[in-house]
Amino acid sequence: MTVRSLVAAATFSAVALTAQAQGLTGDVEAGKSKAEMCIGCHGIPGYQNSFPEIHKVPKISGQSGSFIASSLAAYKKGDRKHPTMRGIAASLSDQDMADLAAFYASHADKTAPETPRTASVEVAALIEKGACASCHGANFSTPIDPSYPKLGGQHADYLFVALKAYTVEGNNFVGRSNGIMAGIAKQYSPAEMRAIAKYLSTVEGELKVVPQSRFR
Repeated sequence: MTVRSLVAAATFSAVALTAQAQGLTGDVEAGKSKAEMCIGCHGIPGYQNSFPEIHKVPKISGQSGSFIASSLAAYKKGDRKHPTMRGIAASLSDQDMADLAAFYASHADKTAPETPRTASVEVAALIEKGACASCHGANFSTPIDPSYPKLGGQHADYLFVALKAYTVEGNNFVGRSNGIMAGIAKQYSPAEMRAIAKYLSTVEGELKVVPQSRFR
């Protein structure tokens, strides 16, 4: 199957997922109180995770609510493997996820430029090879479906770990089960993944870390 065909299949799957999620409305204030379990990692600028290797935890403030909710659901189901995140997600109801999603999406207070900074010839070719903009938007902050992540400005080391996770098979603790992304990620060597991740981290985007007090 070609990359373009994979993208088309991904779009269909995302629409179906979004349709399933309809009917739940997240509450920002409820999400704020429930986020106490999240702020120890996602509310500290530069905070690092040591699993499966040392990398900064992702910026989630400014992501779309649909993406946050679908990611939590994937951790709960086990499609995204991460012991800590699965333990947290397993404790959440669908409404909890919707509330947390609404809270973090409410931090969006800027719009990414329509045109991102120019990539090198080599990186541009890698991005074209994976048809990345077809799903994540030409500026990497306007995905074709809100259940897809915004990538612009995300931490480079996290993006690398995330991309690599899609290539892992048969591991109970590491990896992400997504046939679309697996097919795309497996085209790249680790060095190429790092190059893509480094470029995307320099693109001006809508993501950020909103510092949260541990004591409320």
